[in-house]
Amino acid sequence: MRVVLDTNAWLDLFLFEDGDATALESALRAGTLRAIRSRPTDAELQSVLTRPQFAPWLEKRPAEPLLRAWQERAECLEPRRAAPWLCSDPDDQKFLDLAVEGGARMLFTKDRALLRLARHARKSGLEIQEPRAYRASSP
Repeated sequence: MRVVLDTNAWLDLFLFEDGDATALESALRAGTLRAIRSRPTDAELQSVLTRPQFAPWLEKRPAEPLLRAWQERAECLEPRRAAPWLCSDPDDQKFLDLAVEGGARMLFTKDRALLRLARHARKSGLEIQEPRAYRASSP
């Protein structure tokens, strides 16, 4: 099953190693879930990792190997169509567009603007939820 991780979900899983997202991280490692990414989502992630507030974590886990491992693990797609839902935060629209283009069943985020679209997206088969909400029995 294809899934999308927005930047804050990625940070929780791979930089902060958030214990609340253990089930999601295990499913990604096992291949039960297959992550997809795009050039725009990669660019946002690279930009965010240069922010000074992440320096303490990046001393222990340098960005370059983390990004390389992510790019090797996640399939890269380039969205050619827009999602049927518009996010109130234009910077987050790229995650919805990627989910639609890639046929993702789930989008993991902690972003309120994306979470507010969950009910509408669910009608089209896309679950939008926080990483900690994932359980192996999720769709």
